[in-house]
Amino acid sequence: MATIIEMPKLSDTMSVGTVVKWHKKKGDTISNGDVLAEIETDKATMELECFDDGTLLKIFVGEGEEVPIGSPLAAVGEDGENVEDLPSATTGEGVTTPSEPESDKEVNADDSQPVGESGEEPATSGPVHGDEGGKESAKPISSERIIASPLAKKIALEEKLDLSKVTGSGPSGRITKKDVLSFVQAPAEKAAPAPSSGSQEKVVSTRMEAGSGGNLKEQSVPVSKMRSIIASRLLESKNTIPHFYLQKEIDSQPLRLAREAMNERLANRCSPDEQPLKLTLNDIILKACAETIKWIPEINTSWEEKEIRFHGNVHLSFGVAVDDGLVTPVIRNAEALDLITLSLEAKSLIEKARGKKLAPDEMSGSTFTVTNLGMFGIDFFSGIINPPNAAILSIGASVKKPVLDSSGNLRAGETMTLGLSCDHRLVDGAVGARFLKLLGETLERPASLLV
Repeated sequence: MATIIEMPKLSDTMSVGTVVKWHKKKGDTISNGDVLAEIETDKATMELECFDDGTLLKIFVGEGEEVPIGSPLAAVGEDGENVEDLPSATTGEGVTTPSEPESDKEVNADDSQPVGESGEEPATSGPVHGDEGGKESAKPISSERIIASPLAKKIALEEKLDLSKVTGSGPSGRITKKDVLSFVQAPAEKAAPAPSSGSQEKVVSTRMEAGSGGNLKEQSVPVSKMRSIIASRLLESKNTIPHFYLQKEIDSQPLRLAREAMNERLANRCSPDEQPLKLTLNDIILKACAETIKWIPEINTSWEEKEIRFHGNVHLSFGVAVDDGLVTPVIRNAEALDLITLSLEAKSLIEKARGKKLAPDEMSGSTFTVTNLGMFGIDFFSGIINPPNAAILSIGASVKKPVLDSSGNLRAGETMTLGLSCDHRLVDGAVGARFLKLLGETLERPASLLV
């Protein structure tokens, strides 16, 4: 009997999901562990795995379509097995799951569908004016029939884009939302011939000449589910949490020297054919945070209206930049991990985040968050608290500058600025100051992490 693959709940706040791309097509042989599709949730775009062997008998939801959790997405069973069409799922406004996948149908690009009847993700309103990149007409000039998803068609109509000039990346050359947005965002680059010679520096220099339009272009693009939830959560955080901000400049030279010494030792332990583990500054900072929080538990709390919850373990989340946003994977029980184990866990989570393989429980349940923009050369910034955390630590770049030593003599030094954003309902100024002071002392004397 065929197995129905349903829209899973991939995050604690998810109610609907969007099928971004199918990696398998009807009739393909499926094995346990194969990636069937990419699903966009309220937090990230994640891969949907199949846990059955068989044949992909039917796809019920086309690319770009949004359906509630629990809705049927596809059927997997024995080759030749008959699968009945299932009732269409709805999001409350319209039908979103066709009985056949959109990729199996030939769609004429000027057969537009009204918003709200196709179940597509709504685009922001407003036409884009101009005639570059094939936008001379709202309808394609080609008379050929073009295979495109309904969402891709709708965006093309709003952008006055000729779909015949867009190359599709979907099955059988089907044009998807991603193809249209890529074409809209960089029409000039697609139209221009590739340079036959010359260095990359020359190309960049040419683009940055005075008077050049650069990358500016008036346009409207749909808000993704991930960007929408980021906006909602950050707005909620700033509107409901009384933030206050502390900052502390520390001597970061001992931190750098300690990292270099640790990595040298780790490299010496490896055989020539092994790849040594390389600790990052962020690894050491995460470890220092976990150790410091153990002694200032007020930082590791959550506001629950009628009571304040003190968490018995430190679950550290940290920011990882991905396409279209930011995810915050969580290192659980960080206070109990040694530095090497913590570093390996962080690297595993980063790899999963960039490969869209994070599980829901790997992105939820944090008690403290660390965000680092130092690698981008940012000296200092203040983060927005990630509810229900009581605080978030922001890390700036290590900057070389003149400093005074303990004898009052001027010398070349390195400093780093730490920022702490606190929920004043949970953390008083003195508590936040004690945490930042102790953390700074730990980072300035990294050997203290060994005891």
